[in-house]
Amino acid sequence: MPTPFHLAINVDDLEEARAFYGGVLGCAEGRSTDTWVDFDFFGHQLSLHRGRPFGTRATGKVGAHDVPMPHFGLVLALGDWRALADRLEAAGTDWIIAPSVRFEGEPGEQWTMFFRDPCGNPIEIKGFADLSGVFAG
Repeated sequence: MPTPFHLAINVDDLEEARAFYGGVLGCAEGRSTDTWVDFDFFGHQLSLHRGRPFGTRATGKVGAHDVPMPHFGLVLALGDWRALADRLEAAGTDWIIAPSVRFEGEPGEQWTMFFRDPCGNPIEIKGFADLSGVFAG
């Protein structure tokens, strides 16, 4: 895996965010204080700080969808993506884009799902059958 990234974002309810990232997404909790908590976000360091989340607007055109910008997420192998999609379905996730395939049969074929954490931060998770297609043209 390439060098892990670090991303710090605001959440307005630290305990609700803990329950989502730790419980629903299955991320291991790291260090924390009363104002922030670190998570192992699938091999990356995600720091959630108590504060007002960034505003987003649906200005990103992806096929027929307008998606919230900015957003963050990750790329998973398709089997891991499917398992996470099942956990999110079981948790009653309110989808921006429900789990689906795009660019089917083309270079860069990918599965995607788009949702918000409980504090409103938009997240996109992509799944690839062949991770070498992540940067396909």
